[in-house]
Amino acid sequence: MGLQLINIGFGNVVSASRVISIVSPESAPIKRIVTVARDNNKLVDATYGRRTRAVIITDSDHVVLSAVQPETVGQRVVSHDELAEE
Repeated sequence: MGLQLINIGFGNVVSASRVISIVSPESAPIKRIVTVARDNNKLVDATYGRRTRAVIITDSDHVVLSAVQPETVGQRVVSHDELAEE
């Protein structure tokens, strides 16, 4: 079993084993998480200037912003897992 990478848009990938959650950025608690990550230099902005649609939280306390819908990223994780099982 090798490194599993999940495409989060625009050719950017994250390690599937490090992802804790994929959430929508609209709620106040998630906005606070993004602000704290930015203040602690733990924010990775992979939106290329587009609107943030998904916030990916990793086990290393890094926060990744993506311009792809959370449902889409989640489906990529699920389909990647299904391919790995075959």
